[in-house]
Amino acid sequence: MDFGLDPETLRNGLLLYIVLIGSLCIHEWAHAITADKLGDYTPASEGRVTLNPVAHMDLMGSVILPLLFIFVFPVGMLFGWGKPVRINPSNFTHRKRDELLTTIAGPGSNIILALLAAILGGLLYRFEPRTTELFGMVIRINVLLAVFNMIPLPPLDGGQVMRHMTNMSEETFYNISRWSFFIILIAINIPAFRMLLGAVMAVVSWPMMMIYSALAG
Repeated sequence: MDFGLDPETLRNGLLLYIVLIGSLCIHEWAHAITADKLGDYTPASEGRVTLNPVAHMDLMGSVILPLLFIFVFPVGMLFGWGKPVRINPSNFTHRKRDELLTTIAGPGSNIILALLAAILGGLLYRFEPRTTELFGMVIRINVLLAVFNMIPLPPLDGGQVMRHMTNMSEETFYNISRWSFFIILIAINIPAFRMLLGAVMAVVSWPMMMIYSALAG
């Protein structure tokens, strides 16, 4: 099998990878800085309250799998993750509230990034239309990260929210978490799941695209 890449494919793949890693790292940084501001200094003690990508990258989730999906086995579905931020909820003043805020800070940061990309990209389009590729990519990847992470499956952020809403025991949560990776790998290869994910992404992306179009004129 020939894995030779033409310059255009290499350029687009590297750009996609850089945007993905930057977005993943900001997602994890948002978890860390929120926990830190709410009184849990565990992320700070582990060097996670930083925008340095190295601190948030996971070998498998941030390097091996994304590069394979982009350059070797492109299946139309980008897959990756950052190194999870460890917290100690007992350090929070209001444990349940602060743990939920720390959890949703990650997907929330991706929505904010997508909105900023829509605003800045729309404004810059008037001066340089070629920027639409970059900002469109930032919007799509961050919406994907926000939506995917809110799937109610431990240990995703959505699973954490579900745990609080259903009063799920930590034992049950971690037992489910052990199988989550395999469940996700199977799910992303099911057309119906990918169609549903794409539909939700389209709904979430709609306001960003309207903002972009309005500013771009």
